Amino acid sequence: MLRRNIRMRREYLYRKNLEGKERQLYENKRKINKALEEGKPIPTELRNEEPELRRQIDLEDVNTEIPRSHIDDEYANANQRDPKILITTSRSPSAPLTQFAKELKIVFPNAQRMNRGGQVISEIIETCRAHDFSDVVLVHEHRGVPDGIIVCHLPLGPTAYFGLHNVVTRHDIKDKKSVGTMSEAYPHIILDNFSSKLGERTANILKHLFPVPKPDSKRIITLSNQSDYISFRHHVYDKPGGPKSIELKEVGPRFELRLYQIKLGTVDQSEAPTEFVIRPYMNTAKKQKILGD
Repeated sequence: MLRRNIRMRREYLYRKNLEGKERQLYENKRKINKALEEGKPIPTELRNEEPELRRQIDLEDVNTEIPRSHIDDEYANANQRDPKILITTSRSPSAPLTQFAKELKIVFPNAQRMNRGGQVISEIIETCRAHDFSDVVLVHEHRGVPDGIIVCHLPLGPTAYFGLHNVVTRHDIKDKKSVGTMSEAYPHIILDNFSSKLGERTANILKHLFPVPKPDSKRIITLSNQSDYISFRHHVYDKPGGPKSIELKEVGPRFELRLYQIKLGTVDQSEAPTEFVIRPYMNTAKKQKILGD
């Protein structure tokens, strides 16, 4: 198993290193195609390579026309099987953090919760790989208040680090009659305002935590980005008076996420390259929005 994981990691990094060359080759083919379509002469710098490039263009199909990236490889098999998620916490969790982790287990379909105990991260990741888990979710706290969540995709990554803000669990809601019952049906996902390239990347990481729902599912999870804070809301709806009468109930929990790092590897790989990390100057740039408008 260890040798297999090392080999997969090496192949992944090798493909990632080839991306720059493949992108340049794609641009050269595009220039030749454009020149041929417009009846213009081939660019001078490409005349020596023209015969080989035209031969490659003739051999291309829909799958090979556009170069693939390491991001395509990460979630290439995501639609072939439902996600299988392990949820755990930092060591010696408080009662609020344990309660929050229990509610997350119901939020994510096909999730399993594990008591952390004395296990180290590398052991957890290796066990999850051996049992075909697709993701690991780790929840952290500060003085009894959940303040961070890590989403690690297996077997190769990526790993996204989020800050947690304004966490309200079902356990904290006093009026139990005002909230609906917690459904375990596969939810519909609403993604709002993830318009930038980094926003699309973040939305891709989050949406693959949920399987494809049935059309008649009455459970809705909303991830709405406002000023780089992602609001998580969980609702169920009913139609007590017919198709035009909709009754919406929030079932919780609710919280805000703020992305501060994405690494191209699993959480146990400290040497994994960083794709994005928030910098101090980003906090002072009030008008700069990195995830969307």
